[in-house]
Amino acid sequence: MSTLSTAPAVTRTDALVPYDDAAARYDVVVGLEVHVELGTATKMFDGCSTAFGADANTQVSPVSLGLPGALPVVNRLAVEHGIRIGLALSCEIAGMCRFARKNYFYPDMPKNFQTSQYDEPLAADGFLDVALEDGTPWRVDVERAHLEEDTGKSTHVGGATGRIHGADHSLVDYNRAGIPLVEIVTRPVLGAGARAPEVARAYVAALRDLLRALGVSEARMEQGQMRADVNVSLRPSPDAPLGTRTETKNVNSFRSVERAVRYEVSRQAAVLDAGGAVVQETRHWHEDTGVTTSGRPKSDADDYRYFPEPDLVPLTPSREWVEQVRATLPEMPVARRARLQGEWGYSDLEMRDVVNAGLLEVISATVAEGASPAAARKWWGGELARTANDRGVEVTELPVGPAEVAELDRLVAEGRITDRMAREVLAGVLAGEGRPEQVVSARGLEVVSDDSALVAAVDEALAAQPDVAEKIRGGKVQAAGAVVGAVMKATRGAADAKRVRELVLERVGVAGG
Repeated sequence: MSTLSTAPAVTRTDALVPYDDAAARYDVVVGLEVHVELGTATKMFDGCSTAFGADANTQVSPVSLGLPGALPVVNRLAVEHGIRIGLALSCEIAGMCRFARKNYFYPDMPKNFQTSQYDEPLAADGFLDVALEDGTPWRVDVERAHLEEDTGKSTHVGGATGRIHGADHSLVDYNRAGIPLVEIVTRPVLGAGARAPEVARAYVAALRDLLRALGVSEARMEQGQMRADVNVSLRPSPDAPLGTRTETKNVNSFRSVERAVRYEVSRQAAVLDAGGAVVQETRHWHEDTGVTTSGRPKSDADDYRYFPEPDLVPLTPSREWVEQVRATLPEMPVARRARLQGEWGYSDLEMRDVVNAGLLEVISATVAEGASPAAARKWWGGELARTANDRGVEVTELPVGPAEVAELDRLVAEGRITDRMAREVLAGVLAGEGRPEQVVSARGLEVVSDDSALVAAVDEALAAQPDVAEKIRGGKVQAAGAVVGAVMKATRGAADAKRVRELVLERVGVAGG
């Protein structure tokens, strides 16, 4: 009987140079290739569904399986989405472009070639302006955005790492094969120095925001709808030729993009320090350990034997079509943030904190429900953010939404509950006790605004502290605080402290104060 071979867990086997040391001695250059699944109902070249989560190999056709004689037909909406992306990135849209065959063998490529674009992309020569966490602006130049199809998905069964090495067998699901993709390729990002990992992260985050604003993709990285290939190289100085790059494949979170760059810089610096040469290769990213491992030698374009796809005619987007698409572009995320900041009256630091915390959309929705911008930021960035952190979830995953937060703000603004009471109300909402109005009613938390009830409570507190009344009459108005505190305690915080103080002074015969 044979035994199942398993690969050991991935550990930090490479020598590493501390990142700050490596970035100080080498010029760091990064480049990013981001693959985006387009939000179309059918695939790039056939009518199969693109719905996520279907049973394996149930959304396939002769075209996506690469069967002999099957002919592709271009998805018009996918082309339109590509044009929208190109325009939003300030690219030039080609008057004519062609598909090409990118030839390579891999089990998830049933045709043994990928239908892509090579020397004639749909869009080229653009840029995306991003902001780093401290607000520093950075422009990332985009070389091209081209159309292609996605591959299938391989699942390696057995072994310890989920990869082919050490696996018992592999399964292939072709449901994803043929889903429309746009690949967005940057030019080398120069001059970032030690901030290169931060620039890479900011670019991918800004690109996702842009794609969602355009409505061309949900860009859900956890579902593989958006994946980044991270290229990293080192050179001795900014005026030296570019170094040999590695390409870390399919990185699927902003944090991992930054971590992958940092790891590769430290690893490559160690190789160069030891007199070695960096190998041009693809590398695998391991989220659990934060390391990259060698994949396969990285092919150059010639190795793919590109040639024009003979089964598809060239794409020729008319100027009229391009301008029609341009007219439908929404407000871009950067412009929208600037507008909202002005409307909300946030400082640069406040707006930056909101954006970095991922709260922009939920605060916008809360303001739209009627809350003040200040209150929306206070509740989402304060109490709710702390609760989410304690529960280990995203703030938007909490069982409370913009409408409930806006209702809470209205109750405070109307004077029906105090700020302290609002926190108790919010706790009730989070506990599933209903909307804020319902929690206020069920817990009896509404502010006592009936003067007759307050007068009775004040008189009782004064009777219990006769010396305080004498102190107040003697000019020590601050002594009223003891009576106010007693009334607030008696009413379980349901009284308006300001009104209570006024009544205390009235009852002892002192005006104002």
